Amino acid sequence: MKSSSFALFQPQPDSFADKVGKTIQHYQQLGLIRWRQWQFDTGSRPLPAPIFVIGCSRAGTTLVYKTLSQSEALGSIDKETHDLWAELHPPSERDWDSHRIPPSVACTQDSQYIARWFYSQTGQARFVDKNNQNGLSVAYLAKLFPAAHFVYVKRHPGDNLLSLIRGWQKPSEFATWSDKLPAKLNLTEADIKQWCFFIAHGWREYINQSIADVCRFQYQSINQAILTDKPLVPPEQWHEVFYEDLVDDPKQSFAQLFATLQLPFESKLQQHCQDVHDKPYNTFSAIALNKWQQSEWQAAISEQLPQLAPLCHQMGYATESHDA
Repeated sequence: MKSSSFALFQPQPDSFADKVGKTIQHYQQLGLIRWRQWQFDTGSRPLPAPIFVIGCSRAGTTLVYKTLSQSEALGSIDKETHDLWAELHPPSERDWDSHRIPPSVACTQDSQYIARWFYSQTGQARFVDKNNQNGLSVAYLAKLFPAAHFVYVKRHPGDNLLSLIRGWQKPSEFATWSDKLPAKLNLTEADIKQWCFFIAHGWREYINQSIADVCRFQYQSINQAILTDKPLVPPEQWHEVFYEDLVDDPKQSFAQLFATLQLPFESKLQQHCQDVHDKPYNTFSAIALNKWQQSEWQAAISEQLPQLAPLCHQMGYATESHDA
């Protein structure tokens, strides 16, 4: 019988020693979490000044979050926290109207629960958090943590819409939460069956539209929500970053951001930022600008841009650059 080299590359089952080691690690971590919970519960701690990275899905928020997570001055779980916030205030309690958590429900119990959770997971009082729905809840988050800083990541609508469209074609990654949505999608693109990323008020009006219409709605709704809530945050706690600047000069852009956040920008972080494009986070293709113009979605996206012009002007993009 002919032997196969393929067998050499099959994953081998864990040995008994490996299993014992993993079990010990698990219980050590569990013990550490419980110890930190006890520390939090028995101490007197002021509310932290967390950093919330916000912006439209596929705008570059992961790049910013992962880089801030490299700072030793911040606690980070190094992944998105959709489930944490959804368990606290699920969209079902608002009849699936939106992922926006209203400021009216902000309370001491919420802030203590979140502060305790992050402290138990990271061992640090100040933390950085990111998920693609928090941009709808700035008013709630600001009320929860009055000293919080917000980092708003903005991206040109052409490239952002293209990345959203491509993300919608990956439901196993971006629609893991939407199986309970009380509406059936009937988009022009019949192969798309699951709602991705987030829902904003009015989303039901788009279940029979095209994917380009839906993505324009998402881009518009979350960026407008962020700009509407911006005055609720003290100017010194509000920071804005253009994705395009992160592409053109990541080291300088992050140096400025770290300075405004009053975070040390050590040599390790400088090197990370210098090489950040060599290890792109969750990208669908090589990092570049104006990719939408060479894509198969160029015509569909072009049709959406005029409706976004007033918003993009508010965001700081020159109107004439929308077709550039």
